[in-house]
Amino acid sequence: MSKIRQIGCEEALKQLLEYLDQELGEQHSHEVDQHLSTCRSCYSRMEFEKRLKQRLQDAGRQEVPDTLKDRINRLFAEQNKN
Repeated sequence: MSKIRQIGCEEALKQLLEYLDQELGEQHSHEVDQHLSTCRSCYSRMEFEKRLKQRLQDAGRQEVPDTLKDRINRLFAEQNKN
């Protein structure tokens, strides 16, 4: 592997979501790792994004109450009448 290039906050944050999704190549992933290990601000942002992503995934797995489903169906029915 080649030498890990030092990147700044702007570049690290541009790659952050791809980093969290493990969509970066090995070199770029190591660069972001290196930056996050030395930058408290970007590390905090990464932790926030990681927790947000997890909460959104968890929310998508929750069962929707029947009362809410019924209400949404009624709203769609009313909208289609107009």
